[in-house]
Amino acid sequence: MIIYRYILKSHAGPFLFSLGTLMFLFLFQFLIKSIDQLVGKGLSIWIIIQLIALNLAWMVTLAVPMAVLVSTLMAFGGLSSANEITIMKAGGISLKKLMIPVLILAAVITYLMVLFNNDVLPEANHKTRILMQDISRTKPTFILEAGKFSDDIGGARILVRKTYENSNNIEGIFIYDYSSPDFRNVITAQSGDIGFTNDFKNIVLNLKDGEIHQLNIRDYVNKYRKVKFTNHRITLDAAGFGFQQSSDNAFGRGDRELSAKAMNVIVDSLAASRKRNNESFIQGICLDVDNLFKIQFKDTVYSRGPAQDSGKAFQQTAYDSLSRILKTVSSKSEFAKNQTQLNFQMQKQMDAFQVEIYKKYSIPFACLVFALIGAPLGYRVRRGGFGIAAGFSLFFFLLYWASLIGGEKLADRDLVSPFLGMWLVNIVLGLFGLYLMFKSS
Repeated sequence: MIIYRYILKSHAGPFLFSLGTLMFLFLFQFLIKSIDQLVGKGLSIWIIIQLIALNLAWMVTLAVPMAVLVSTLMAFGGLSSANEITIMKAGGISLKKLMIPVLILAAVITYLMVLFNNDVLPEANHKTRILMQDISRTKPTFILEAGKFSDDIGGARILVRKTYENSNNIEGIFIYDYSSPDFRNVITAQSGDIGFTNDFKNIVLNLKDGEIHQLNIRDYVNKYRKVKFTNHRITLDAAGFGFQQSSDNAFGRGDRELSAKAMNVIVDSLAASRKRNNESFIQGICLDVDNLFKIQFKDTVYSRGPAQDSGKAFQQTAYDSLSRILKTVSSKSEFAKNQTQLNFQMQKQMDAFQVEIYKKYSIPFACLVFALIGAPLGYRVRRGGFGIAAGFSLFFFLLYWASLIGGEKLADRDLVSPFLGMWLVNIVLGLFGLYLMFKSS
């Protein structure tokens, strides 16, 4: 037990140091990336602090597994470089036994991270979305970044040259409107302002001193016209502007704002709904075809005609009945295509939720996998410096994260199962860690 406590003590310091360093790097990256949106928008210091604090949740999710790998490499690399592991092995303690306290600690961290990903992270993501929505409602210019085109907003892309901190005024406006299938409008204006309607469903742009260049892509005779204006108002759908309207209802949240338990409920309800729809569709087809056969058979049997033409009349009636049956089945095939498309969309939704469910467990489980890799790798490297540990950790974490993102994309496209997409990298790296452990022993 004394040796185990010593190993844990050697592990604790590097873990806290690497966790703090990684959190600082993630936070620095976030601030550099978001500095243009946070500064110069008229936001209070308290709002900026809330945004930073809420974004710390996803940073913890990424930093903890990497910190486990760095600290394990540093701890066992330091023990190996000081020949302490050699002395312990000479005393009859194998490397596998020396890894027991580290693996137990990694299992505890894994359990805590599972709780964090299911309880803390979804709420942080949800509150971030609500806060960003509130900001975009009170300050629509928050979403517009000067000098860059906005995302698709109601079938239009907007570029502004200048925004103001304390108002919704904008200058140097360029709008490319492709919402109409017959026209392409390019609208320019020297100045204006942006706001929402009272129900926040539409965006209103009041433009001053500008031009409208309209191209008719269907009429090749009068396909272009130019209009100058002093004042002009444009209304766009606000559905794509910033963040969607949030709700306390579970179905109103995104998949990254729900716990695994809540998403399992949604997946079960989607599966039950799909099963009911398929059963109703099949029963409806069987019932319609059965009734049609009965009616047509009855008409065929009881059809009457002249005695000499009874055989021909029977054949003609049977032919007509068969034609009507085939037409009915053909019309039902269109419904079958729609049902197949509906099943595909529902399966795609279920896969997206299942990917997030498995991700909430696979990323924390990486703590255990990285501990399994870090201990024998640190022993074999025999150098416990932060640079060496950080270099190996960065390589494995980039490999892990690239595989995780690739698996998520493949699972979302239904090319692999969600379980395989999220857990394959853990399985492969875990087997590699076991190989290193037995090889080092």
